[in-house]
Amino acid sequence: MLKAFVKDFKIFLQRGNIIDLAVAFVIGTAFSAIVTSLVSNLIMPPIGMLLNKVDFSNLYIVLKNGAVPGPYLTLEAARKAGAVTVNYGLFITSLISFFIIALVIFSIVRVINKLYPKPAAAVTTKTCPFCASAIPLAATRCPNCTSQLES
Repeated sequence: MLKAFVKDFKIFLQRGNIIDLAVAFVIGTAFSAIVTSLVSNLIMPPIGMLLNKVDFSNLYIVLKNGAVPGPYLTLEAARKAGAVTVNYGLFITSLISFFIIALVIFSIVRVINKLYPKPAAAVTTKTCPFCASAIPLAATRCPNCTSQLES
């Protein structure tokens, strides 16, 4: 049973799609880390400065105090005390990261779509030589002017 499982698993891994998916996953994970760093370290600090020196990583609401009662100066202090918090500042940072990643992916898809032209639609009609109306390719008589068509 184990031998059959290993054999099937080897066949599964040798498919081209799995290798492509694994490479895409690794690249996506690395790209996500870069975008997260970009947002956390380069984009959010200037936005925080514009919004009266707000540090988004320390925006939270305490739902329940921890072992040491609050107020807590930082999110890290609240976590160390065991407080239950809603970390909406981290959520805003993640939301901005998501939008940047989505924008980049959308841009890549647009470029790829422009590189590969769409196939031409199959011709399904012909023009009647007598009345110039569109008729099905298989028609032997025009439904509009009833002219006999040559095949």
